[in-house]
Amino acid sequence: MRLDPDRLLDRRRLKRGVALWRALAIVAVIALIVVAIGRFAVDGGVGGDYVARLWVGGLIFDDPWRDELLAEIADDDDVKALIVRINSPGGTMSGSEALYLGLRGVAAQKPVIAVMDGTAASGGYMAALAGERIFARNSTVTGSIGVILQTAEVSQMLADLGIMTEAIKSAPLKGVPSPLEPLDQAGRVASQAVVDDMYDLFVDLLAERRGLEPAAALQLADGRVFTGRQAVANGLVDEIGGEQQALAWLDSKRGVPSSLPLHDLDVEDADDIIERLVSSVGGAVLPRRLMLDGLLAVWHPGLGRE
Repeated sequence: MRLDPDRLLDRRRLKRGVALWRALAIVAVIALIVVAIGRFAVDGGVGGDYVARLWVGGLIFDDPWRDELLAEIADDDDVKALIVRINSPGGTMSGSEALYLGLRGVAAQKPVIAVMDGTAASGGYMAALAGERIFARNSTVTGSIGVILQTAEVSQMLADLGIMTEAIKSAPLKGVPSPLEPLDQAGRVASQAVVDDMYDLFVDLLAERRGLEPAAALQLADGRVFTGRQAVANGLVDEIGGEQQALAWLDSKRGVPSSLPLHDLDVEDADDIIERLVSSVGGAVLPRRLMLDGLLAVWHPGLGRE
């Protein structure tokens, strides 16, 4: 049977198109593999000794990728020190604790220095406590040492709209606090006990890492924020300065040459994309604080305006 020339040309074009898309798919898969392999690597090619830099910005959450990276950095003999640049109001209590523990794991092997930028409050300050020395700007906002558990109670609003809710529980305190029912005294006591326990953990870290007496630590941990200058005066921060001062301190006190290259650690993952989407879409509907679940170690300026 004789094929029509036009049909033959169409088939050849189709085959070329399929081959092209297959090639592009293979290239995409290879690129994803390269990214997956290199996600724990330091930005850029690193050979020989260097000082690593970790950027901690925005809200702090649990991040297993970050924790694994910190564990690798702790065991990497080429990394002579770690500088942690913090610009964060804090985040979840569990995420802040995990970051603190990861940084302490690195500090067990090599110097870790915290450098505060514009804000290093609450969970951001907890992360700084992992450092051997803490630097801050005069105008840095820090402190806000404490824990908060937030909820919104909307049962009356729903009732006004003719919407009734009901919960079948295994026990009265299950699911407390809930936005769908008023918080009774028993629920308030139980919730306060959880917050108090995590607050004690935070205050104990403060007293231990800053060499403070428990009473002094409690006095500073009343939730207030401090400027960098106030934090130095109260023993929360060691010195006014930035990254250059941190590098100079490492050189003079820990023998880490300031001439060593400084390389950023890459800890970005899909959660960053999700957080940006939540910020842009969900933030238009609900205040950001209502979209954070669980115990928070976060500074919320302007609480009464949202």
